[in-house]
Amino acid sequence: MKVSKCDPRRPLCQSWDLFYHNAAGNPWTATYVPTKGDPIANLYEDIAAEEKARATYHHIHDLTDDVDIQDGLKFLRKREIIHAVRFREAIEMLKDHQEEQKVF
Repeated sequence: MKVSKCDPRRPLCQSWDLFYHNAAGNPWTATYVPTKGDPIANLYEDIAAEEKARATYHHIHDLTDDVDIQDGLKFLRKREIIHAVRFREAIEMLKDHQEEQKVF
């Protein structure tokens, strides 16, 4: 994350705005966020990402004998499981309201 500096040559000064960057220095863009325009499809993508992370933590856990690292990985794996469960609950709530008439 970088904070912009005020350049007196600019007509508008953005002195304290935050501009997020990744570790390589590339600016954040919304293309990093995969959305389909359908909240249920988006939540299924989130569940898939959580399950992939859970599997990754599980495999790394099996590769190490260090108890402290294993404890951290267990915590991360449990956290991913909880996230996936919460996303599934959100999907069920959306499905309950999907058939309601929407007025805009």
